[in-house]
Amino acid sequence: MKTEPFVIERIYNAPASEVWQAITDKDRMKQWYFDLAEFKPEVGFEFRFDGGSEDQQYHHICRITEVEPVRKLRHSWQYEGYPGESFVTFELFAEGDKTLLLLTHAGLETFPQNNKDFARESFSAGWTYIIGTSLKEYLEKR
Repeated sequence: MKTEPFVIERIYNAPASEVWQAITDKDRMKQWYFDLAEFKPEVGFEFRFDGGSEDQQYHHICRITEVEPVRKLRHSWQYEGYPGESFVTFELFAEGDKTLLLLTHAGLETFPQNNKDFARESFSAGWTYIIGTSLKEYLEKR
């Protein structure tokens, strides 16, 4: 079964260089995303973090697959102990002193569909908050 990827876009009142730093610097990421032990925007770099719902936490395993500085960052997204692999892509488009961020999360259908935490609606709610609220507030308070 192939489903369409989840896609969300937002415009931030921040230049692309600032958005890039927010999505690639672990100290900045912990202020709006997850607290990562390490993160390097380098192809092949693996990072891990815990996150999930109120009922269940999941150990995420991610590997950087593509980097175009200040333009594009792509990484795999898997859950320890569960089948499936998806890919998250952040694309940045400078629009004057603002930046359009396009986030695509593809491969959601590869996760167990009998788990509500892996449902498309769960990813939609999570990314809408992370990209639409948390990152926006972080970037625009600076």
